[in-house]
Amino acid sequence: MKMLEEKYVDSIFRAFSDELAALGSPLPSVSMIAEEDSDPYRVLASTIISLRTKDEVTMAASKRLFAIAPDIRTLAGLDPEMIADAIKPAGFYRRKGEQLRNIARIILEKHDGIVPADMDELLALPGVGIKTASLVLNLGYGIDAVCVDCHVHEIVNRLGWVATKTPEETEKELRRILPKRFWIPLNELLVRYGQKVCTPVSPFCSRCPESFRCPKNGVGRQR
Repeated sequence: MKMLEEKYVDSIFRAFSDELAALGSPLPSVSMIAEEDSDPYRVLASTIISLRTKDEVTMAASKRLFAIAPDIRTLAGLDPEMIADAIKPAGFYRRKGEQLRNIARIILEKHDGIVPADMDELLALPGVGIKTASLVLNLGYGIDAVCVDCHVHEIVNRLGWVATKTPEETEKELRRILPKRFWIPLNELLVRYGQKVCTPVSPFCSRCPESFRCPKNGVGRQR
């Protein structure tokens, strides 16, 4: 795959943004939390809570957690059950309670209580994957990083930008072909678009302004 032309990517971003504006679609929960306070700790914790969890649940659970654990040091001292109770009913809340407490302790011990601003160091934390690490770098530190979740992975494959099998492969390819200025806004835009228009099952191709030139790779039934 060759480098995508900026003019083309700009047109995609404008078209998708205009469609979402017409639908009145809100920001994803982690982005909304980061807009209120871009503290890397809050971005890290809320992203972990958000995995396999609806936006409205993530938002409420994150606020409950930050009310009892406003910083890493406080979180590290909490019982995992207390954390789990605070973030319930987020998906896998008990496992996430353990994970959040363990991450906080590691950050205290190895990073002086400061969430690392390095991809490799973030990925070394238990349960932290590419999406979480990239969002921490993007939203918490303003560092360019391509954040790829299931929506981004699926949409860029449907568009024919990449031909990859996993989000990890997609992230590597996008680093190579996507102009750098699009790295940070890509996730927020495509997550919302994947929730409202280019859905995982039966996407609304009839509603999509890019349908006329999208190859629709891997799309079966559509609306």
